[in-house]
Amino acid sequence: MKGVMRFGKKGKLSPRYIGPYRISKRMDNVAYELELLQELKAVHLVFHISMLKKCIGDPSLIIPAEYIDIKDNLSYEEIPIQILDRQVSKLRTKEVASVKVLMRNQFVEEAT
Repeated sequence: MKGVMRFGKKGKLSPRYIGPYRISKRMDNVAYELELLQELKAVHLVFHISMLKKCIGDPSLIIPAEYIDIKDNLSYEEIPIQILDRQVSKLRTKEVASVKVLMRNQFVEEAT
């Protein structure tokens, strides 16, 4: 999965999972068809089982797709809200600053 573009963003902050979505039909032993929203009509409905994650979670943690504002090219904009932590790491010859940022569609525990 190295270098895979997920919903138009590449790298560490790209979302790995969106959803949850209901499985409408089992196509094969390893392929499932999902009930996706109308905003995701450009995405193929059949997924391999390795791309799915079992979701038994708290319904209050689910972020609806309309709040994420997914564009036609399946990308979205991350908006920083608050800086949670700052840290400076000292190497042999230089100092590297790190900042922990809370984005709009994240919880404090998920901030990177």
